[in-house]
Amino acid sequence: MKIESIETLPADHWLFVLVRTDSGITGLGEAGLWGYPEASQAVLKSFEKYLIGQDPLRIEHHWQVLYRNSHFRGAAIMGALGAIDIALWDIAGKHYGATAYQLMGGACRDRARVYTHVGGATADALAQNALAAVKQGYTAVRFAPFPADFQNLRYDELIKTIVDRTAAVRDAVGNGVDVCVEIHRRMSPPEAVALSRELEPFRPFFLEDPILPDSVTAMGEVARKRRIPIATGERLHTIFEFRELLECGGAQYIRPDVCLAGGLTHCKKISAIAESYHVGVIPHNPLSPVSTAACVQLDACIPNFALQEYTGEDKPPKSKILKTPLTLEDGHLIVPDAPGIGVELNEEEVRKMPFAARFSPTPLRVDGSVADQ
Repeated sequence: MKIESIETLPADHWLFVLVRTDSGITGLGEAGLWGYPEASQAVLKSFEKYLIGQDPLRIEHHWQVLYRNSHFRGAAIMGALGAIDIALWDIAGKHYGATAYQLMGGACRDRARVYTHVGGATADALAQNALAAVKQGYTAVRFAPFPADFQNLRYDELIKTIVDRTAAVRDAVGNGVDVCVEIHRRMSPPEAVALSRELEPFRPFFLEDPILPDSVTAMGEVARKRRIPIATGERLHTIFEFRELLECGGAQYIRPDVCLAGGLTHCKKISAIAESYHVGVIPHNPLSPVSTAACVQLDACIPNFALQEYTGEDKPPKSKILKTPLTLEDGHLIVPDAPGIGVELNEEEVRKMPFAARFSPTPLRVDGSVADQ
């Protein structure tokens, strides 16, 4: 069996890849650089020169060639490599008549508990939306407790707003529901430490990305001074970056993105490194149902899975992407038993979707300086 062609398929704000073989098997993957998908698309085009004509079942070998052939690094390359890797696991599963997780060691579980995103412009709205999610069967909710003009609030006012909103959510959902607080890299190290102490009474499951991801040393310093678990890693790409983060104690949960951190091959290794530190894995998943399907394959076969990010897939355009969606049941995604990554792209519908790359507006403070989004 040989790789015959590679097609990139941009749709809405996602970038899919279809790897076709001369045996008639097609592998499906998704690139994870959602902010700059055109960059990963260009890298995927350059990968064609090596991949076409190759045996798609040599997954680890191809991963090493594509990562190490020039040692240029970064999100554009790793997002493209993640898409190819997922597609090759999809091909392998279809070739052998097995799921990807079976080929990666077999099932540790048959379902993956998820958390869903909730929002609201006020503390009351946020609390009501969180309660509504719990009534739908979710056992964990995640929210960013920031007002729209957060960058212009004084320190004490910002802290009070975040605390009040977190308190409102905890009061609404009660005990027995995990509350996950997203900081979006918006705080300095001392601010993050102070906030974590204020939030302790509400028992957050994790504090996500409290500071910028640029320095694992700084993240480790924050982690040493707080008592709420830190979840981070969605902007990291390699086993080396995650190892350094864990060595400095910078995370109690890691958040590798299967579509950005080198696909299933690499994220399985990242998860194993985390296991050696007794650290749980909460895969980052802001993308399409293809990304969700790949995440669930990883969730199924690692012993230290903790929780899965899930943004909901029952409404257009997400609901049109797969021929058969994954099953959500009592706040858990059921691990599919179909070969490969367990899903098939609805190509006819996806090809109708115009490409609309996202660009997040950069918030500015009243003095004109840049704030972190």
